[in-house]
Amino acid sequence: MLWLLLLALPCLGGSVPETLAPIPEKELVGIIGGQGAPQGRWPWQVSLRIYVYHWASWVHICGGSLVHPRWVLTAAHCIFRKDADPLAYRIHAGDVYLYGGSPLLTVSRVIAHPKYVDAALGADVALLQLEKPVSVSGRLRPVGLPPASLGLSPNDTCWLTGWGRGLHWEPLRPPYRLQQVRIALEGAADCEERYRQHLPLGAHDRVIPADMLCAGGGGRGPCGGDSGGPLVCRKQGAWVQVGVVSWGLGCSRDQLPAVFTSTQSHAPWIQRQIRRFQ
Repeated sequence: MLWLLLLALPCLGGSVPETLAPIPEKELVGIIGGQGAPQGRWPWQVSLRIYVYHWASWVHICGGSLVHPRWVLTAAHCIFRKDADPLAYRIHAGDVYLYGGSPLLTVSRVIAHPKYVDAALGADVALLQLEKPVSVSGRLRPVGLPPASLGLSPNDTCWLTGWGRGLHWEPLRPPYRLQQVRIALEGAADCEERYRQHLPLGAHDRVIPADMLCAGGGGRGPCGGDSGGPLVCRKQGAWVQVGVVSWGLGCSRDQLPAVFTSTQSHAPWIQRQIRRFQ
């Protein structure tokens, strides 16, 4: 089941915006086109773990983000089932090194979006409540959610982070450091048109659900193991999470951008769950 979940995010793809210089292939490790992240730069980034008896350890399967001292946001496709046992998961937080020995956090509740069926159909979002709230610090701090009025454009400064696979599906190598990459947002109409050119669809079939957005491509973006991770943009002097890694084609190397669940679309649902169980 571990490998099924690692492959739950198909390889992704897209074109490099002219404002971003190409990344030399020798530097492609972890996230496609990424580089090692400094300690504390992305204090909301977490790793979702399951226990693998073959390795007798808690192993990374997906990314996630702290959106509240006691709540983690991830993708619904990272959760095996809607009635998943919270004790089947652990959270690694506060350290860019994936297996650096930090104590793992216990999960007390798992909430997948009730409308989720498949990542390509939208509503690919889930929340995990921690048994205890984290102590906010320089290395561990929630990220903000975007208000409904927030406007986004390809000119925004946006970054993706994760511990997923790199070029040619190569796994991240020791010391398993968090990877970061700057990527550009893609307009909804342009993204839809690009995907329609690659997938056999009817004239009225929609590829990109209304609650999703596109970003990256051309050597920059997510790959297997990055599912559920945060896409953040700098808006009005603060970082806000605008997307959750969901699905795509080609591992970000060709014309197609990756597809993310829009947190702006689901912020009201996220906030309702947090208030409901606080």
